[in-house]
Amino acid sequence: MRVIDDSVIPGSVYLVDVQDKTTVTHAAGDSTIVLSPTPSNDINDPLNWSKGRKLLQVICVMIYTSAIGIGTTVLYSILQPIADDTGIPLSTLNAGTGYILGWGALINQPLALTFGKRGIYLLSVVGNIAMCLWIPYIKTESQWIASKIIQGYLCTPVESLCEVSIADVFFAHERGTYIGIYTLFLFGSNYFAPLIAGFIYDGQGWHWVMYWAAIINAMALIVLYLFMEETNYVRDSSEASEAHELDGSTGSMGVDEDKRDLSSGGRETPTELSGTPKTFVERLAIFNQRYATNKMLVVMIYRPLIMLRFPVVFWAGFQYGTCLVWYNVLNATASLILSDAPYNFRASSVGLTYIGPLVGMFLGTLYSGWIGDKFAVRHARRTGGVREPEHRLWLMVVSLFLCPSSLILWGVGASRNIHWSGLVIGMGMISCSTGIGSALSIGYALDSYKDLSGETMMAVIIVRNTLSFVIGYGITPWLHMGYQNTFISAAFVGLAITMTFMIVIRWGKSWRMASRKIYWSYVAAGSSMAH
Repeated sequence: MRVIDDSVIPGSVYLVDVQDKTTVTHAAGDSTIVLSPTPSNDINDPLNWSKGRKLLQVICVMIYTSAIGIGTTVLYSILQPIADDTGIPLSTLNAGTGYILGWGALINQPLALTFGKRGIYLLSVVGNIAMCLWIPYIKTESQWIASKIIQGYLCTPVESLCEVSIADVFFAHERGTYIGIYTLFLFGSNYFAPLIAGFIYDGQGWHWVMYWAAIINAMALIVLYLFMEETNYVRDSSEASEAHELDGSTGSMGVDEDKRDLSSGGRETPTELSGTPKTFVERLAIFNQRYATNKMLVVMIYRPLIMLRFPVVFWAGFQYGTCLVWYNVLNATASLILSDAPYNFRASSVGLTYIGPLVGMFLGTLYSGWIGDKFAVRHARRTGGVREPEHRLWLMVVSLFLCPSSLILWGVGASRNIHWSGLVIGMGMISCSTGIGSALSIGYALDSYKDLSGETMMAVIIVRNTLSFVIGYGITPWLHMGYQNTFISAAFVGLAITMTFMIVIRWGKSWRMASRKIYWSYVAAGSSMAH
């Protein structure tokens, strides 16, 4: 079992070498960045991969995210035609889209962390293809619910495993950018799917909407099989323990100047990598290695539920879930508002209005991701080189304006029949606020408990999807208040929930400090049962 100092605060990372002013410029443009976690001397360590190889992995994750997103949400804009054709009530079709999604991670995630993520991703896409091909033949409510339960279970990796894959290959100062990109593709695919579905339905009928979704997933499967690699890797150190060791009295972090790898910004890295690089054929292997024992597999199934008592994890899930609620409210009302008088948009025209949310999501994830990384590094320089996860949360100040104003513009604007362009702007603002809140919540949870990233994300997604699923049943009764009253109340609820980030900034570190003994005992136990 790894010996860990449980006085170390999880999430506090020594990110910037504030003592070193002479190092040659870092490859990413900053010579003072400290690489965390420290890469091993193994040439097959994902942290040692070339930039191109890492980017290829990210592209594969985004292809997976888009394919699953399209397969699971493309039917949102064609639920009424499905109801008319099958006789299944619209309420059942709406409810079915939320079954299981999220809770299935309690099984899928431990399997991925034990036997390999690559195989789980591929099985997920295969399952999604099967579900897309089954839906056109469904005729009863029980068949519909069964298909959505199975699809929800098979597709849970899109919400909890992708973030972990990103954390596998990127350092602490880079993760925010790629988490932002992931959030863009996660929600962006959900906005893009209804856009194309309207045109497919107008030209070929609703059955072909699902057939095309299956074809897209099949093409994604081929790409993922050939190019997506396994990123599971058992490490002997953790980010926070490294920060504890480095943040000592020696200004050079205990590293002689002549031993520094200048491309790593001053962090001591192996001068030579050992081992034999995997060949292309070896990279195609699926489930060919174990990363944890059977005992650890069982532990990872129930431990995320225990981690819900960590305030940081629960808050991240709650904030993320709230962002998903506004996304669901937008989806539930967009067609109702825009297809009714005075707008009278056709299905394809309603789909085109989702360009607004796509642009808003791009801006929101750029701000919370790439700009967020720059902000975190800048803030770390002002705090002795140590990055606290709470630093990024200051970026949520923008959401204090965006969240309530966007909901008011959308709901009150619709009730007053403003020009359709105003509603599209409101849709974009809602999406931008959703992107900011989601990316920052995910990043905060991962930064806080990186060494248990898989289980942390499982806990976050369970809270997020449970909240979204419960609220989903209340959207229709809520709308009985009328668009104006509904969205004014939603704006104040959104503002109040968003403001909780200030409480987390003030008390988040204390919460992490209080959880450190339990957390490090989990990390130590996991390392002792890893293969």
